Amino acid sequence: MAAKLWFFYGAMGSSKTADALMKRYNYHERGMKAALLKPKLENRDGEKIIRSRIGLEGECEYVEDFLESVKENGKPNYDAIIVDEAQFLSREQIDALSNIVDDYDIPVLCYGLRTDFQGNAFEGSARLLELADELIETSTVCWCGRKARFNARVCNGHIMRDGAQVQMGGNESYVALCRRHFKQGKLQSD
Repeated sequence: MAAKLWFFYGAMGSSKTADALMKRYNYHERGMKAALLKPKLENRDGEKIIRSRIGLEGECEYVEDFLESVKENGKPNYDAIIVDEAQFLSREQIDALSNIVDDYDIPVLCYGLRTDFQGNAFEGSARLLELADELIETSTVCWCGRKARFNARVCNGHIMRDGAQVQMGGNESYVALCRRHFKQGKLQSD
C-alpha cells in the first residue's frame, strides 16, 4: 500500500491535537517509529511540546529542523510523520512533506485549521487542500448544536474581525461557530 499525504482539518476544539497524539501512540504501540512535529511559531505549550485541550501531551520536534535534516541526510528513519498546527506551514514546507510521501513512501499526517478568524485559508492549509491524498474533516459543535467550521477570535465577549492572521491562543481567545453565527457575530443565544 502506497503512503499518503493526509490533512485532518477542523475548527478549534475538534480534537485534532488529541487525535495526532493518539495516532503517534498507535504507531509506537505497534513497534513503529512516528515523528511528531510542530512549527516553531507554535509556542503556546512551550518548546517541543504538543498538548491537547483534554490534557494529552507529547514531546515533538520542529518541522523546520526536521525538514532541514531530511534535506541534508535523505530518507528519515520513521514509519510515519505526524504534524500538528500544519496551517502555520509555508507552501514550500507542505511541498517538502509531500516529497517525503512520494520519494520515501512514508505517510505524512497533517493536522490543522482550515481557515483563520476571518474565514480565510491559511497558506499551509490551502496547499494541503490542493495536494493531500486524503482530506478528513474533524468536527465540533457551535453553541446552537450545528457543526462548527469557523474560528471566531474573541475579546471581551465580542468577535474581532480585524487583526493579524496569526495570534496564538486557546479557549480564552477563540470560539468555534457554525457559519450562520460566525457571519452574524453571535457568541450565544439571546
